[in-house]
Order: sequence, then C-alpha cells, then structure tokens
Amino acid sequence: MNEFLKMDIFFFVTTAVVVILGLLLTIILWRVQRVLKNVEYISKQVVSESDMVRQDLAEMRTEIRQGKGRLKSLFGFFKKRTKQASTDS
Repeated sequence: MNEFLKMDIFFFVTTAVVVILGLLLTIILWRVQRVLKNVEYISKQVVSESDMVRQDLAEMRTEIRQGKGRLKSLFGFFKKRTKQASTDS
C-alpha cells in the first residue's frame, strides 16, 4: 500500500474522531450548563425563603417580647408559613 494513501487514511480517521469527540463534548457541556442554571435558580429560591423565615422569626420574637402571648405568636407563625406555602404552589 502506498505511504501517502496510509497517511490520508490516518488523517481522515483522526479528523472524524476529533469532530465526533468535539460534538460529544459540546452536548455534554450544554447539559451541564442547563443543570447549573437549575441549581442557581434553586439556590436563589432557598435564599429567598430563608430570608422570609428569618423575618417571620424576628416578628415572632418581637411579639413575644411585647408580651402578646407565646402560643398565639407561635401558632400565628406556623399559620402564616402554611398560607405562604399554599400560595406558592
């Protein structure tokens, strides 16, 4: 077999493999990017919810310090949280 024919076959096969691997890498990176977007969205939601819980707990502590009744404040806190959870769904 001619040496130039062997080189042509080698470069053709190498080029095909590089193109296929490039396409696979592109698809994998695209999927990873979508997953990272979802993780970012979820983390923003967690931050938002934790801020609301912190605010609710601060309100409950203020009410307890003012002497508005401990059980009433506690039940009001849980009632408020369940209303927010049902409206978010």
